[in-house]
Amino acid sequence: MVNPATVKSGFAKATLKQEGNKRQRFASSALVCSSFFLSRSLKVENWEKFDNLCSSLRDRLSVTLTSHPNELLALLSRLESQGKGILQPHHLFAELEAIPVGDKQKLADGAFGEILRSTQEAIVSPPWIALAVRPRPGVWEYLRVNTNALVAEEMSVPEYLQFKEELVNGGSEKDNFMLELDFEPFTDSFPRPTLSKSIGNGVEFLNRHLSAKMFHDKDSMHPLLDFLRVHHFKGKTMMLNDRVQNLNALQSVLRKAEEYLSTLPPETSFSEFGHRLQEIGFERGWGDTAERVLQMIHLLLDLLEAPDACTLEKFLGRIPMVFNVVILSPHGYFAQSNVLGYPDTGGQIVYILDQVRALEAEMLQRIKQQGLDITPQILIVTRLLPDAVGTTCNQRLEKVFGTEHTNILRVPFRTEKGILRKWISRFEVWPYLETFTEDVANEMAAEMQGKPDLIIGNYSDGNLVASLLAHKLGVTQCTIAHALEKTKYPDSDIYWEKFEEKYHFSAQFTADLIAMNHTDFIITSTFQEISGSKDTVGQYESHTAFTLPGLYRVVHGIDVFDPKFNIVSPGADMKTYFPYFEKEKRLTAFHPEIEELLYSPTQNEEHIGVLEDQSKPIIFSMARLDRVKNISGLVEWYGKNSQLRELVNLVVVAGDRRKESKDLEEQEELKKMYGLIETYKLDGQFRWISAQMNTVRNGELYRYIADTRGAFVQPAFYEAFGLTVVEAMTCGLPTFATLHGGPAEIIVHEKSGFHIDPYQGDQAAELLVSFFEKCKTDPTHWEKVSQGGLQRIQEKYTWQIYSDRLLTLAGVYGFWKHVSKLERREARRYLEMFYALKYRKLAESVPLAVDE
Repeated sequence: MVNPATVKSGFAKATLKQEGNKRQRFASSALVCSSFFLSRSLKVENWEKFDNLCSSLRDRLSVTLTSHPNELLALLSRLESQGKGILQPHHLFAELEAIPVGDKQKLADGAFGEILRSTQEAIVSPPWIALAVRPRPGVWEYLRVNTNALVAEEMSVPEYLQFKEELVNGGSEKDNFMLELDFEPFTDSFPRPTLSKSIGNGVEFLNRHLSAKMFHDKDSMHPLLDFLRVHHFKGKTMMLNDRVQNLNALQSVLRKAEEYLSTLPPETSFSEFGHRLQEIGFERGWGDTAERVLQMIHLLLDLLEAPDACTLEKFLGRIPMVFNVVILSPHGYFAQSNVLGYPDTGGQIVYILDQVRALEAEMLQRIKQQGLDITPQILIVTRLLPDAVGTTCNQRLEKVFGTEHTNILRVPFRTEKGILRKWISRFEVWPYLETFTEDVANEMAAEMQGKPDLIIGNYSDGNLVASLLAHKLGVTQCTIAHALEKTKYPDSDIYWEKFEEKYHFSAQFTADLIAMNHTDFIITSTFQEISGSKDTVGQYESHTAFTLPGLYRVVHGIDVFDPKFNIVSPGADMKTYFPYFEKEKRLTAFHPEIEELLYSPTQNEEHIGVLEDQSKPIIFSMARLDRVKNISGLVEWYGKNSQLRELVNLVVVAGDRRKESKDLEEQEELKKMYGLIETYKLDGQFRWISAQMNTVRNGELYRYIADTRGAFVQPAFYEAFGLTVVEAMTCGLPTFATLHGGPAEIIVHEKSGFHIDPYQGDQAAELLVSFFEKCKTDPTHWEKVSQGGLQRIQEKYTWQIYSDRLLTLAGVYGFWKHVSKLERREARRYLEMFYALKYRKLAESVPLAVDE
């Protein structure tokens, strides 16, 4: 990236002369500005070539701008006429569309069009218009144009954020000494990838870089030797004992072991030859058979001879490092049954339960193959709810079905006044988490008789608790966001005070920043989650720079190029979710119940609406009933499209009409749903079913919908991953899903499903019409899309792939943390101060709940 201070004359900052034609002056300003910002996205290695490239761009843009100044001025005037505020990309293009076709084409085809297509937001504060330009994922530049003086200027990140704050304070309360958070100085000396395609492949980059830096010759292998020598579990030495004191001794015993093991049958058990290896310096952990021990020895010999990143990762992945795992997920109703559909309780619960089953199976397999006699433990730590409303959430310890060594450990929220009994929203948990962390540390130590090897946080609250625990215990930490609220609620940063009473985003965004920067590695389900796409900003990327006016500015919050990011996609539980055509596995015993849910003429608190024509295919959706999931939006699309209503029925599973909701968003959506049913007279074509808690039956419900030759629709405004999308595709159900977030990556459009834009509901409805019309004329079309979805799942989205990768990552990051300065001590001291001085006060400002 080019440093503004080093850019040659004419590019660092454009200020136009006041004489000459006004339109010409504007054109020149835009020319210089556009040239500069496009050039900033290039990796400049040859200045002469760079100058020629910019000169060429300047010439081309100059011709465009000088030829069409009226059109440009017209567009700027339209933007300015919107008044003070924030314009999103769709607003910018709506204004461009409003210009006559010929003029619009002239602007869109030029270099100015490139700038506009890369703009993620425009701040209008007449006479200035500021643009946040994103030439590619993870790369941002800022500029502003004065529409009166026709001056274009480059802006630094703090300048842009301060300008944006004027939307709130009107420019009368500029605070030049507001706290500015900048984590870049702690990491700017640490190399990172520069290509957008490398984002999310952090461990590969880390291995390549640190291998080259640390293992450039045999003598530099001492850190690896030390790591193997100190390796132990609960006082039991593993890998190497004190007979191996130096690298020469290590290489010698490896050769002896290699020679000896080569004489044994490959399947010979370690117990038969282990004593021989122990005499020369080896301990358990290398493998359970002669063949596996020999493989490990060969890997290490290769590293000693010629270190390389691939061999290192393979070797580290086989070293026994992870036996005790703690997974944090404090909020919601966390249990194995009768909870899905409750507020704050959905895909995250399913994700974690599927995760721990796969993780335990992988840990057991690895421990066996490592030749160890160790019993692993996994604890899912969540909140204990004394008022459990028919769930097991009031049980301190609960065994996870389908596992041998995994339990749910529940710890209550406690204050000076005692234990909080009732459920509270995920937006209200912040004042309880510090005490909760201390209680968890005590309960966890009692259950595990020691500390964990890996701590995994889930969601904002779980990640904050994981950060506090990992900091306290010195344990490797993994962060899994699932969803970051800042992306789900547009402008929730700049207008945070409007959201504060209901959502308390100030505490949440602060907690997110702490966890992101404290953790050792971050797992995301998709690239989208980190850096979005060419046209959309990723969840983590949205935390690069933002402001909470009056609290602090984030000048550099997170760098999406940081090698801590890794994409590890989950799957669906194959025992519950399998293709509809696997007849021998179908759970036909559930069919009477499912038919009752879908078609019974009776209406009650469990289901409302009747499907009169049962021969129609069914459009199906299942999600929590909150604004972001946009179930009411899907109902409205359907209600407005008479052609779609003729072709198919609509069935949604959302919310719980059987009880009064305490969640404000759910209350609003419930009211909206009733209104839509009445407005569009949906009875006869629409069935609304309350949340279904039986996940096994839900799997068969997907397949039953597939039997009708229906489709699954996921209409969310934003979806971090989209577990229901994976579940539906795994069952062979053609799937239409939001293009905002993970589903855009899960689905290959028109091959394994379809992308829909939730902000363009009419177009989404037409896409559904087109699909079902085509299925009527060509029945193989439905099967083609169904098979495409199944193939996509098998290639990329399985829990076996996930668990193997997660344990390998834990090993690799644990190793580098031990042998390098990857623990980021300086940043963590900075975070301690930020936590104490900012987070604590924000958390304390959240009102404590009162039990009724």
